[in-house]
Amino acid sequence: MHPIELINVKKDYFLGNVPVQALKGVSFAIDPGEFTVIAGPSGSGKTTVLNLIGCVDTATEGDVIIAGKKTSTLNDHELTSLRLNTLGFIFQSFNLIPVLDVYDNIEFPLLLKNDLTSKARKERVHYFIERVGLTKHIKHRPSELSGGQRQRVAIARALVTKPQIVLADEPTANLDSKTGQSIIDLMKEINSSDKTTFIFSTHDHSIMKQARRIIQLQDGMILK
Repeated sequence: MHPIELINVKKDYFLGNVPVQALKGVSFAIDPGEFTVIAGPSGSGKTTVLNLIGCVDTATEGDVIIAGKKTSTLNDHELTSLRLNTLGFIFQSFNLIPVLDVYDNIEFPLLLKNDLTSKARKERVHYFIERVGLTKHIKHRPSELSGGQRQRVAIARALVTKPQIVLADEPTANLDSKTGQSIIDLMKEINSSDKTTFIFSTHDHSIMKQARRIIQLQDGMILK
């Protein structure tokens, strides 16, 4: 089973009364454990694709199938469950909670799931803090961390629920090239060791070179 499959997906937005076609019939399937880049210039439809896969938006036409489930048939509760249990998210703006320290930011999604004992939760949070190299910063708040360290917190938070799929929207956009490379290396290492499926958007050519697969978008269509 493909963890992600899009079948002739179209997405229209409206600017006032004017329809804008963000996606014009996009089809692809992602295999388990793939490390895939959705590439293309601004406005090509990259973020729209990630939003559809992440169940934060719905297609105008076509099917988006995540972990064997056609998202258009799911109710709000089922969509929330899919996002919480199957998907992990990494954003270019980090989206950390400013008043929480590193430990509490990473623990947060586990509190939402509420399916672990406090001991198991603590062990898992510490494991991922160590995995992303932030043990010495466990009590620091986001404002006390560098951009690269914040992105490492975001990666640990995305992985702590052990999702099948991790979506990363321009995860290195706010980082210098050296820090960005270390973030990509970390994601590739986790992809290799845990067989987590990674799919992320970028227009950074140095990152595209490291992807195992590139899906190139332009004007809402896949370039053949």
